[in-house]
Amino acid sequence: MQFYVDGFRGGDPDVKGAAPCRRDRSPHAPLPEKVDVLIAGTGPAGLCLAAQLSQFPEIETMIIERSPGNIEKGKADGINTRTMEMFQAFGFADKVKRETYWVNQTSFWMPDPENPAHIKRIGRVQDVTDDSSEMPHILINQARLHQLFLDVMKNAPARLEPDYSWSVRDLTIDPTTDDHPVTVTLEDTGVNWGETVTVRANYVVGCDGARSNVRKAIGGKLEGDAAHQAWGVMDILANTDFPDVRQKCLITSAQEGNVLILPREGGYLFRMYVELDKLNADERVANRNLTQEDMIAAANRIMQPYTIDVKEVVWWSIYEIGHRMTDRFDDVPPGEDRNPRVFTAGDACHTHSPKAGQGMNVSMQDTFNLGWKLAHVIQGKADASLLRSYSAERWVEAKRLVDTDHEWARIMSMPPGESDLDKEDEPRFVRQFKDNLEFTGGLAVKYDESALIAAPKHQGLARGQEVGRRFHSAPVVRVSDAMQMQLGHIAEADGRWRIYAFAGRNDNGLSGGGIHTLAEWLRTDAGSPLVKYTRKDEDIDAVIDVRAVFQQTFDALNYEHMPSLLKPAKGKLGLQDHEKVFCVDHKGLGDIFDMRGIDRETGCVIVVRPDQYVSNVLPLDDVRGLATFFDGILVPTSAR
Repeated sequence: MQFYVDGFRGGDPDVKGAAPCRRDRSPHAPLPEKVDVLIAGTGPAGLCLAAQLSQFPEIETMIIERSPGNIEKGKADGINTRTMEMFQAFGFADKVKRETYWVNQTSFWMPDPENPAHIKRIGRVQDVTDDSSEMPHILINQARLHQLFLDVMKNAPARLEPDYSWSVRDLTIDPTTDDHPVTVTLEDTGVNWGETVTVRANYVVGCDGARSNVRKAIGGKLEGDAAHQAWGVMDILANTDFPDVRQKCLITSAQEGNVLILPREGGYLFRMYVELDKLNADERVANRNLTQEDMIAAANRIMQPYTIDVKEVVWWSIYEIGHRMTDRFDDVPPGEDRNPRVFTAGDACHTHSPKAGQGMNVSMQDTFNLGWKLAHVIQGKADASLLRSYSAERWVEAKRLVDTDHEWARIMSMPPGESDLDKEDEPRFVRQFKDNLEFTGGLAVKYDESALIAAPKHQGLARGQEVGRRFHSAPVVRVSDAMQMQLGHIAEADGRWRIYAFAGRNDNGLSGGGIHTLAEWLRTDAGSPLVKYTRKDEDIDAVIDVRAVFQQTFDALNYEHMPSLLKPAKGKLGLQDHEKVFCVDHKGLGDIFDMRGIDRETGCVIVVRPDQYVSNVLPLDDVRGLATFFDGILVPTSAR
């Protein structure tokens, strides 16, 4: 984290300098008449998007919520490793790691063959595979997660806060204008219940849940199927003689159904998902009038010979599994050739069971994908056609989620006689869990070839950084101060692209070497993406942030001889940035070149999108390929 670039300012460095022209948020101030982006819903998807856009005070962002304030308890709790990598970019991953429960092992229990009425542990599986990510899989109260995003928003230059007690009633799009063409009718859900106002927006994003009015307004429907199975979920404080209560557990009984145990933060709280009644085809779960007492009784039946003595039920809910998604995530019907104005994200466009722990994660990844694209278009850095890629990319991933979760839910609900030993001596639901580890970690996402994802022509130069997948961090040392760190942690949620230049063998940054030659071309050549897409009044790394990684240890490199692009003067004081140059770790944490399959002879260039996905891998000297790639995405400053 860097600060003081524009002069010393005391206090919390997470509180950024406030932008001078901010919206009036005094108690009786009216709502704005026009905004650039209106976000409906302050769930994880909406807040993730708002937190990104709050970094750009020139983008007028409004986020509304029908409830009077933030939630306090309940709802989702699982955060996978990919989302934790994203949290690092927002600056609160360390806080999350300190407060939360880490899922290290998953324990599996099935009927004891010698006494099928009782359950027996059949094995454990490491929950996060080695070197799949530097981040843990954690469990956290969703309300706490909301607050972390709210803090980012409030501390950002825009000082963005939600407008509570408002919901979208309807919206219309005027295709004949580019001047705030979306007219949104907002309904007061607070003290003036039912009163309406209209706000005009350039873009609207519906993060307003499975009953989304934004989705309905653009003709979207959730379609799919239901498992007709009632499940209960409860967060409880309880005593039990069950030995694995502080581990994630998947439990299946002979006759009484299944239980999923998820320990929670704080050392005492834990969550239980409990299988309840099978529903008839035309029946809804509300018809059964199931209660928390029904859940507790079912849990005790399933977990025999162990018992659970519940002292307090913090939160509980009864639900039925459904797997549904929309045919598109924006307002453009199939076959119509125009750029989208309205988007949906999260539960507004895909729903599924909670047992795979993906709902909250995939919802945030939706808007992490969309946020930088909206910022690029509104700031004039990219053509509005860039926004077409949101639905194209995220629909495929949502389909993968729904299909995988459908299969997982089906296997979890199978009677033991159908779900157990179908391959050698390993129960099927254990094998399925192992097979899904990359998916449940959020690491299976792979975007297809497009303007944003190049063909993997030079993939052999960086075998462990697959084009289309997220940039896989590894240990490095910062040369200027010998700081051990993860290379991926330099990337913030600031809308910037990253170019990681990996040096070839014996390249030490001196003139004539590959890194120095590339850096000088990037800094001075008219065809360089830094020259073409960065305004004269901006820092040289305002759009594309260039970093270099060398094969030598830090003490074998002469920092003073590094090219000026890697020591740029920045900010209004023209202060030198000392954090652009890295080398291999010298204390045994791992060699990034070996860990990520970087070609040691020639090195390479890895281009990474603002949402941390690898866009291109190129030879270090392929400046034409680098220029051509960015020419297909960004708009030159001369054309803005």
